[in-house]
Amino acid sequence: MTATSPTRAHAPWTPLGAAGARWRRGFWSGVARRTREVTVPSMEAMLRDPAVSPGVRNFQIAAGLEEGEHQGPPFMDGDTYKWLESAVVQLELAWDDELATRIEELGRLIASVQREDGYLHTPTAIAERRQQQVQALADRFNFETYNLGHLITVAVRHHAVTGSTTLLDVAEKAAGFLEMLATDKPTELAKSAICPSHYMAVIDLYRATSNPRYLRLAEAFLRVRDEFDEGGDDNQDRIPVREQTVVTGHAVRANYLYAGLSDLVAETGDGELQTVLERLWNDVVDTKLYLTGGCGALYDGASPDGYPWQKEISRVHQAYGRAYQLPNTTAHNESCAHIGMIFWSERMLALRPEARYADVIETIAYNALLASIGLDGASYFYTNPLRQVRDLPFPLRRAGDTALRPTPEPPPSDERLRQPYLSCFCCPPNIARTLSEMHERIASVGPDGLYVHQYGGSEIRGERDAARVVLTENSQYPWDGAITFTVTEAAGALPVHLRIPGWARGARAAVNGTPLEVSGPSSYTRIEREWQAGDEITLDLPMPARIVRGHRLAEEITNQVAVQRGPVVYCLESHELPDGVRLEQIALPRGAQPHPVQMTIGAEQVTALETEVAILPPATDGLYGDVDETPLRRASVRLVPYYAWSNRGPSEMSVWLPVVW
Repeated sequence: MTATSPTRAHAPWTPLGAAGARWRRGFWSGVARRTREVTVPSMEAMLRDPAVSPGVRNFQIAAGLEEGEHQGPPFMDGDTYKWLESAVVQLELAWDDELATRIEELGRLIASVQREDGYLHTPTAIAERRQQQVQALADRFNFETYNLGHLITVAVRHHAVTGSTTLLDVAEKAAGFLEMLATDKPTELAKSAICPSHYMAVIDLYRATSNPRYLRLAEAFLRVRDEFDEGGDDNQDRIPVREQTVVTGHAVRANYLYAGLSDLVAETGDGELQTVLERLWNDVVDTKLYLTGGCGALYDGASPDGYPWQKEISRVHQAYGRAYQLPNTTAHNESCAHIGMIFWSERMLALRPEARYADVIETIAYNALLASIGLDGASYFYTNPLRQVRDLPFPLRRAGDTALRPTPEPPPSDERLRQPYLSCFCCPPNIARTLSEMHERIASVGPDGLYVHQYGGSEIRGERDAARVVLTENSQYPWDGAITFTVTEAAGALPVHLRIPGWARGARAAVNGTPLEVSGPSSYTRIEREWQAGDEITLDLPMPARIVRGHRLAEEITNQVAVQRGPVVYCLESHELPDGVRLEQIALPRGAQPHPVQMTIGAEQVTALETEVAILPPATDGLYGDVDETPLRRASVRLVPYYAWSNRGPSEMSVWLPVVW
């Protein structure tokens, strides 16, 4: 069976890796090519250039090859590892001797900094080299376990792709350090378990080595967390995991934690924990997930809301707020948070192949994830609002505001532009590795056949026992719902399951022109037959523009609507407004019928939606004012894909628009 890792005992639906699934043509092939040719190399150049980023230089200083002090945030090591993971994936997709050499050399540099006990953290190493008093795990916001987790993850990938043990040896020593903490210093481990990438990492190491000590270590992480009595809402450790009923606190930390615990369930079959994770995942999707897939609505919050013992509530940055608390202009939605939601959802999908998990991955991928990176492939958002307006009377924190810029003057405070380098650099390499690995989310193979989760130009090789089917996808997805899979190679009868997206109504399918019975939205349609080379599977997903409204308790979008076509969410950008008309004057009439039109943004061809809108009178200048009785005018505007906004210079933008009934 072709897979990214051995079949997991309690998650038999194994994602196909590079040998089993690729983006060969169409939409995602273009994104994959841009990622390989622009995103990954330009990020490497920044990390290696000390005038831009201290990423690599910190390791050189820690190794004694350069003089200087540590620069950048304490999690800069982890961000460098995340970029390294994206580079290793590119090596897996297409071998490059020069890239392999650079990666191996960087791996040796990283190894040279590691202490004998397995601890590796350049701020500490540099301080020790400068004979300064420093102590490991002295401050939870030093992010040591976060860094070690990402180190272990890339080490496992590097060994799998190259066969080199340079980083794998480092990873096993790092895991040994974490074992020591779990045994001898559990309180220190629990305190430092922020953005717990190490939960996922040690399961990766267990799968790579089959050494049960790493599975026991993952179990110890959960035990130590649950026994910790000094936790708070921000890090999901105020109460034991099994007692949690809603998702609260820091969105990135939450999504990483639950993704790691999903990996643990895959190995242990812990049914109680799986039920908890399903309940928490549903809480996010049903009450806290933005239409675009963004996660973590609030810049600052206190969770859970209304908790009676106020003295125990801790301030929470980039927080999951109350149910249905989804502001637009001030939405935080850190890029790492929705990436974490992809990680969590794909692991839940491996536990149980339910289409709702793949639906959420699709929503995030085509909207929040792609909005996080510019169409140039080399500029990034840290926060991802659903509305951008002029002249805000207050500043919004953005991680890149103090970053190096190509020009010395920062943009006005009410602009929101992607930037090539962010002073808080956690999101760009996370985006790079997630896009590099998108082919791993195309399909999986399990006990009952091949499941196709995502569409957009794939080639899939599914194998199970003696059965095999190779599919080549031809489609213009996500712009057109007509999808054709051609069987290019086959042996035996491997059932094929095609996802019917949750947004799809009236889907149709056929094999060699013979119609099939199709299941409903958010499900998989099963096709079982003796496949022959040349067979054609057609799937038709009608894509009318849909007018979407929110829940009655989502008060920030009361009496507003959004437009979605297929998986793509649209927005109105001020570039498309008639002369003299402001964003806040635009309303969508009930019964509007947006229709697709082709347009170019930057160098990219996209499908926009043209629609008639109502033009409201100008807004009042005061806090309140009388309703203007001026008759409404009509105009035609274009809505653009949300992911493509802010690629034409500063603009105002809104996903949600008032509706005129």
